[in-house]
Amino acid sequence: MSQQIFVNLPIRDLQKSMAFFAALGYAHNPQFTNEDAACIVLSEHNYVMLLTEPFFQGFTRKPVSDRATAAAIIALSYDSRDEVDARMAKALAAGAKEHGETRDYGFMYQRGFEDLDGHLWEVFHMDMAAAPQA
Repeated sequence: MSQQIFVNLPIRDLQKSMAFFAALGYAHNPQFTNEDAACIVLSEHNYVMLLTEPFFQGFTRKPVSDRATAAAIIALSYDSRDEVDARMAKALAAGAKEHGETRDYGFMYQRGFEDLDGHLWEVFHMDMAAAPQA
């Protein structure tokens, strides 16, 4: 079995968060979705688990973040700059806030947004053939 990644995020309103990710073009897996959580399918091996804050709290002794600070930026790669811009446009139309400036390093193009719950996302395209060689 290939290794999979499940990013668990605390969210305030499950239905709004599910609608947000659906607007970005992602489906959810009903097998792992209920009134406390939803499994959003990013790709074949990558998932986001949207967990209501009380449910999320059951997995940690630490307090749930108040979203005033950043603990992580979740980065998603796309096949082209146009796909990055299209995904960013969908996120903004669905209620996201642009986070940071667009960055163009020639070989890598990045944009960022903050989702409905303040989680930070980066969408990027990297041309490995143009990347600096070590």
